[in-house]
Amino acid sequence: MGLEYNNSFLWFVIGYGLIIVVIGALYSKKVSSSEDFILAGKSLGPVVLMGTLLATWVGSGTVTGGPNSIAYSNGLWPAIGYVIPSLIGITILLLISAKIRNYGKYTVSEILEIKYGPFARILSLIIIVLAFVGIVSYQYQGLGFILHVSTGISVETGTIIGAVLIIFLATIGGLMSVAPTDTLSASIIFVGLIIGVPVILGDIGGFDQLINNVETESLDLFGNLNLLQVMGFYIPVLFLLLGDQNMYQRITASSSDKTTKLGISGWIIGMLISTPLVALLAFSARYYFPELDPGMALISTSLVLPTAIGGLLIAAVTSFIVTTGNSYLLSSATNITYDIYGNYINPKATDKQKLVFTRLLIPVLGLIAYLLTTYFPTVLTVQMYAYTVYGAGITPALLGVFLWSRVTKQAGISSMLAGVTSTLIWEFLDIPFGINSSLISIPIAILVLIVVTLFTSKKQELVDYRKDGLIANEK
Repeated sequence: MGLEYNNSFLWFVIGYGLIIVVIGALYSKKVSSSEDFILAGKSLGPVVLMGTLLATWVGSGTVTGGPNSIAYSNGLWPAIGYVIPSLIGITILLLISAKIRNYGKYTVSEILEIKYGPFARILSLIIIVLAFVGIVSYQYQGLGFILHVSTGISVETGTIIGAVLIIFLATIGGLMSVAPTDTLSASIIFVGLIIGVPVILGDIGGFDQLINNVETESLDLFGNLNLLQVMGFYIPVLFLLLGDQNMYQRITASSSDKTTKLGISGWIIGMLISTPLVALLAFSARYYFPELDPGMALISTSLVLPTAIGGLLIAAVTSFIVTTGNSYLLSSATNITYDIYGNYINPKATDKQKLVFTRLLIPVLGLIAYLLTTYFPTVLTVQMYAYTVYGAGITPALLGVFLWSRVTKQAGISSMLAGVTSTLIWEFLDIPFGINSSLISIPIAILVLIVVTLFTSKKQELVDYRKDGLIANEK
């Protein structure tokens, strides 16, 4: 069965686009300061917090990469298991959420500077922008797939249109606009997935009929992957989530610690529902379209569904892609504004000047993200690259701030350098032996953090001891 475009889907995409533009414009009127733009005035309630956490995390990386691509190319169970690292990461964030809120910082770089000094702030900025711009790039590609299915236009043209929409929405209202549209998106995706999965399975003739028409190995625990390859997909997800600036900003933007705990708990429930359903729909696409770009697996199933249901699913996927793209664009622009512009270029900048600078910067970063779409061959490849750069370069040092009081300045900076350098070298060498770079760079970053801390903390203790001895002798 070949792809047959359904032009009716375009109306669902346009309808959703108009709704979020209107909502974004209305909420943008509430933006009067940088705190409103970046942290929504620290006013997010539990429902909105849950929606924005879920929609930001379950974006194009899920519906065109991650469990989608793995289910179609590698097997059902490793795709469903893709939720495991997310659940582990979310649980850890729940445990340290009060500490995150108490820091109250706009960026992860500001948190790192408190522990590791100014150089760590600049280094983390570079790493964050490297990773986040890559993540934005495949959100564009996801929208390109959707417009291709709904109109027949080329994926390349659809990608350009998607880039324009995401950049526009990120620019007008920041998190004040993004958070409520995220909540709407989360609601739509649940409806689309919950209706879509049983309808697809009913059309096929049930789950048994589906598994009778696919390769046997695709139903193995690891599918056609080995354990090392599965870990190569899972580890980057865990370490991106544990250090993801978007999640830290949203936790900081909540109205109270109680709100944070309720919102994160709802996020866990949302992941338990959405990830397996995405995997099932993408896996079902093998039955209808055995030769397909894996990134289009879930999206292609909308063509099999009745137009109303398929259109709802397309709108749902569109919503998650758009909100994730908005969030990562906003987050990377925030870093440059506060870590470079506000610190070095214009230290006396007013709050209004910072807000204007952030809004001007978003389209520039958006254009760079678009250029990246021409470099990486698939959504999954750029996804794993971006996740690993961030997970190795930022997360071990960041977790050290919250979980290990003994960690030293030298260890944090060394870990960040080791993590991002080893990732880029491994990627430049074209992933030797087929081993995902995360399995090399993240352990290196963690090991460096531990070893350098143990060495430098003992040295510092010796220096302090000698100083105390000199003071005592003087007395």
